[in-house]
Amino acid sequence: MRRLIDIVAKALSIILYPLFVPTYGISLFCWAYHTQVNPLSPVWSIIAVVGTFLLTCLIPLSAIWIRIKRGVIEDIQIENPAQRTVPYLYAALGFGFWAYLMIAILHAPLYIGFIALGAMAAIGLITLINRWWKISAHLTGMGGLIGGLFAYCLGIGALPTVGTLCLWFGLSLILMYARLYLKAHTPSQVAAGWLLGMICTFLPYCIYVYAQ
Repeated sequence: MRRLIDIVAKALSIILYPLFVPTYGISLFCWAYHTQVNPLSPVWSIIAVVGTFLLTCLIPLSAIWIRIKRGVIEDIQIENPAQRTVPYLYAALGFGFWAYLMIAILHAPLYIGFIALGAMAAIGLITLINRWWKISAHLTGMGGLIGGLFAYCLGIGALPTVGTLCLWFGLSLILMYARLYLKAHTPSQVAAGWLLGMICTFLPYCIYVYAQ
């Protein structure tokens, strides 16, 4: 039983790897929450998803893989906090280009632009925090996705479905347990990561809307 839990915890840490989450999120926004209120064209959606994958996942992940091959870091999870700074900087750069793509090139709806900027801010903050404290990047990603979901729904004037909320909150809780089980983080580190991601992707757009 313990071996099964170990396998599941490691599998979840890979499936919900922080660099994969933005692609999951933009896919969810483009298709699962595609509505007649603010329809997104199929071509726009495909470009957005592919661009998100390239800039927030493939490019930063390639930098990590190169450093693994050179023996600079040990594995893709980068459990050693001292080895995280450079990969985080590559990720922050990729997220910056992603935000530029969404806002300046694709002219994304305002709420998606805010989500992209919030995700970029979250990466920058965990890069700084990591120098003193090993905050959870996995849970920052999950919190960011849920915060982005709320911002998206606020932007289109809809409520997230119960199934969607149960899915992503449930996955967040399971991932928290997985990271704690693997002794990758403390309870405060996973909770802080989730809250940071949630705040960065939801609060800015929320403030913008209610300040109007």
